[in-house]
Amino acid sequence: QVQLVESGGGLVQAGGSLRLSCAASGRTRSINMMGWFRQAPGKEREFAAAISWSGSRTFYADSVKGRFTISRDNRRNTVYLQMNSLKTDDTGVYSCAASEGYALTDRYYNNWGQGTQVTVSS
Repeated sequence: QVQLVESGGGLVQAGGSLRLSCAASGRTRSINMMGWFRQAPGKEREFAAAISWSGSRTFYADSVKGRFTISRDNRRNTVYLQMNSLKTDDTGVYSCAASEGYALTDRYYNNWGQGTQVTVSS
């Protein structure tokens, strides 16, 4: 089992920045991909960004490309999501997840953090 703990959410004005962190522990050797997903009120959860466990490959949803950057600290087993130029549409609960495969859809992620709220005000 992999345990994931997110931090870094909060309230920010449109155009501002936030950095989310996700610390992984437990059976981290089973992880091949780490992803960030988000869910806005009344909407389905959607993919935002993902990174291979080695850190060599990154993937982004079109809606965040150029504004968000996913990265990984190998020593700390921590994945970050730097979010710049935030928009009100970025508001939602952001969750990190770990997958034993290489996937960008949430059904292939079997370990999830508790989620952290990001609110972008106009």
